[in-house]
Amino acid sequence: MDSTTMRRPQEMKAALLTGPGRIAVEAQSLPAPGPHQVRIRLEGCGVCASNLGPWAGPDWMTFPTEPGGLGHEGWGYIDALGSDVHSVGVGDRVAALSYHAYATYDIADETMVVPLPPALNGKPFPGEPLGCAMNIFRRSGITAGQTIAIIGIGFLGALLTQIASKAGARVIAISRRPFSLEIAERMGAAETIAMDDHWRIIEDVRKLTDGRFCDRVIEAVGKQWPLDLAAELAMERGRLIIAGYHQDGPRQVNMQLWNWRGLDVVNAHERDPATYVQGIREAVDAVATGQFDPSSLYTHTYRLDQLDQALNDTRDRPQNFLKALVMYDE
Repeated sequence: MDSTTMRRPQEMKAALLTGPGRIAVEAQSLPAPGPHQVRIRLEGCGVCASNLGPWAGPDWMTFPTEPGGLGHEGWGYIDALGSDVHSVGVGDRVAALSYHAYATYDIADETMVVPLPPALNGKPFPGEPLGCAMNIFRRSGITAGQTIAIIGIGFLGALLTQIASKAGARVIAISRRPFSLEIAERMGAAETIAMDDHWRIIEDVRKLTDGRFCDRVIEAVGKQWPLDLAAELAMERGRLIIAGYHQDGPRQVNMQLWNWRGLDVVNAHERDPATYVQGIREAVDAVATGQFDPSSLYTHTYRLDQLDQALNDTRDRPQNFLKALVMYDE
């Protein structure tokens, strides 16, 4: 293998899930990049709510996981190149779409890394969720002057609140936690509504929109009730965007309501890696040029050996929690 290296460490640290709710951090041999691949010395990795299903230990899970497995929001410096890599070089700081990023090093295809410009030096950049927000925004078709309801103000909902507000939309943010509603206000929401009573929320939105309801409704929770609520808040010929990650079983929908209102329903979860990476590129440009700023949304940081606590907090949402980052000191 033709490999260029910035330094030559022999081992890395990697987290493995050893059972439901349990981790171990072990020394592992350093992976070597193959053709068209790079190795990244990771600075950190975001913690995604999609990890919570495997973390709970469902029947389909196999333990232990692969070293670094489930981590896919990493960023850091390229320290080695495989053969036939031409678009990036050793020393480049990048965000990566890779899949073993709960470790101090990971391998990614050349096409799955996005260079980070000097304007982002020293700033965390979990590329996958930031790119996801950009892709959801694009598929939502949000334009200036529209009224947008966003149900669920976690990290993704807060990002979308900021992006939509800066695009000139009027955002109604709906969430159960007072802290989340405070965040939504800081991100530019025109109105906030506590997510506590189904019919009161509908009436509040009816009054705020003079009975028209919302041009776009983004469901960003991933549960049955928010999905039911989302359809009720969409106007006739409006668009309902499913951004929540529904991973705990089947859902029912009120097809009579969906038909009657003529809703366009968009499942905004991308599956094409190239589309993910394009979203990351757009997010890099947007953050670097000040179009939006996610920095205040990274509320909690953890060491790699605290990944279990990071996952538990992502599940339990303690006070003032929004987004966890696992930071590496190598």
